[in-house]
Amino acid sequence: MKKVLINSQDLTIEDVVNISRNNYEVVLGETAIEKVKRARSIVDEVVDDEKVSYGITTGFGRFSDVSISKEECRQLQRNLIISHSCGVGNPLSEDVVRAIMVLRVNNLSKGHSGIRMETLNTIIEMINKGVHPIIPEKGSLGASGDLAPLSHMVLTMLGEGEAIYQGEKMDSKDAMEKAGIEVLEYLSEKEGLALINGTQVMTAVGLLTAYDAQSLLKTADIACGLTMEALNGITCAMDERVHAVRAHKGQMNTAKNILDLVDGSEMTSKQGEIRVQDAYSLRCTPQIHGASKDAIEYVISKINIEINSVTDNPIIFPDQKDIISGGNFHGQPMALSFDFLGIALSELANVSERRLEKLVNPAINHGLPAFLAQNGGVNSGFMIVQYSAASLVSENKILAHPASVDSIPSSANQEDHVSMGTIAARKSREILENVRKVISMEILGAAQAIDLRGKKQLGRGTEAAYNVVREHTSFIDVDRVMYKEINIVEDVVKQNLLVEAVEKAMGKELLTNEEAVLAEA
Repeated sequence: MKKVLINSQDLTIEDVVNISRNNYEVVLGETAIEKVKRARSIVDEVVDDEKVSYGITTGFGRFSDVSISKEECRQLQRNLIISHSCGVGNPLSEDVVRAIMVLRVNNLSKGHSGIRMETLNTIIEMINKGVHPIIPEKGSLGASGDLAPLSHMVLTMLGEGEAIYQGEKMDSKDAMEKAGIEVLEYLSEKEGLALINGTQVMTAVGLLTAYDAQSLLKTADIACGLTMEALNGITCAMDERVHAVRAHKGQMNTAKNILDLVDGSEMTSKQGEIRVQDAYSLRCTPQIHGASKDAIEYVISKINIEINSVTDNPIIFPDQKDIISGGNFHGQPMALSFDFLGIALSELANVSERRLEKLVNPAINHGLPAFLAQNGGVNSGFMIVQYSAASLVSENKILAHPASVDSIPSSANQEDHVSMGTIAARKSREILENVRKVISMEILGAAQAIDLRGKKQLGRGTEAAYNVVREHTSFIDVDRVMYKEINIVEDVVKQNLLVEAVEKAMGKELLTNEEAVLAEA
């Protein structure tokens, strides 16, 4: 079994993906264990000395001025979890739940939270043995962190609530027993707050979305390359000199990708051979895709910071024996980032749908049959494929409205500005799903158009892409049930088969902007 060591050093996005999707085990290092124990000793001192300290010997939020006796502290922590388990909606996927748990482990292992080792080990065991709490996707304001959804994670630790074990939904107590994990008899002082005060839910959802976006960025470039060949697109607009004088990295990388993809093609053209210039949806693809690449690179840089940050409250500083109540749980840095992620992704679908329209519209598709149908009238061809793409693009425009610009005060106005960052992350995920569908529709249409144009030699990258598409779906000579064809291509895209085949044929990876950021992590 492959393992990831958490030892107060930087966790990487790749580590989180390997744990959440590839079932890598989590191992806590000795340095982390020492730090956790040291912070816990500070909490014990506060309790023994009966000092007033927020969240340890006081209530929470608006009740922060209510002192809690030593005898009631453990009941306070349990009540916190029970009362805060107010999530609603569909459960988060298992990969997201695993990501949430490992991010929480990494946060707590920094030695600033005051949790007991047995409590931290319970989360690690749940990850390693595959007990996945049922965590509803809705109910977080994104400050004080992801209180409601994280409370559902802790319910399972206490033998309450529900969980998934070996693919079966059951009571948490049964899941823990089957997995051979002892439920916690109690939460000690500070532990309830330490477990739920943080941004791990929004960060987990956004991290996996940003990770998946990297492959989708490459796929969008492949789709554009195929459409350029279907429309005899002009490659001069991709000339390196054009993009060097503007020098945005994403733009330059996109132009290079497209030139590499269509290298050797007999179906593209040069400026003036067929027409002087292409429409923006072809000619400006480097500027459009590139801007999304640059935006997502920024988002990834913020994720790398957040997954290695302490987002608990209060924060314990063992060297000075200080306990400070601050606001690191506030999700605003991620809320803005994930709103940006959703906007950047939605633009990929915007331009993809326009390229699809250019393929199907006889007024602008340079001689292709209307709606890519061989016998138009009897056959509708790709007419409603474009409808569907337009619907998804329109939906994305609604979803891309930023969640972070909204705030509704809570806890009797003690928590008077919240981030809505978890909504931003969930929206970005939904947008990504829509974008993948639109790009799949463009790819399907481009392959059809290439055949109708009279396929010649394609580029070294696009030839490989075309072959993968045709391995899974054939030329549409008469109308057939189109959703099945769309789903087939989307599955190819989702499994990354297209990108893998193209990169193998080209002998190198397509460029996005994330490589340097991930390497630095």
